[in-house]
Amino acid sequence: MLKIEGEKERAEGETMIKTIIRLKNDMVMVFDAEGEQLPEYQGQYEEVKTGILRDAPPDAIFVNWFGYRAEPEAVCRAGW
Repeated sequence: MLKIEGEKERAEGETMIKTIIRLKNDMVMVFDAEGEQLPEYQGQYEEVKTGILRDAPPDAIFVNWFGYRAEPEAVCRAGW
């Protein structure tokens, strides 16, 4: 497996976080690159944010989807 500098070494076949969505009620949904949910990272924001920030690769997409917007708002990792 090719290791990119700064990326944690991952087991062969381990799924990586790609998209993280924080909803208005502070629930968090997490998906891999194929659009599959990653339930181990999902739940209330305060309960899952540390693990997500630790494990999400640098190219992960963080978004807030508050209210009734048709599209979520992409935010920086630090501001998520």
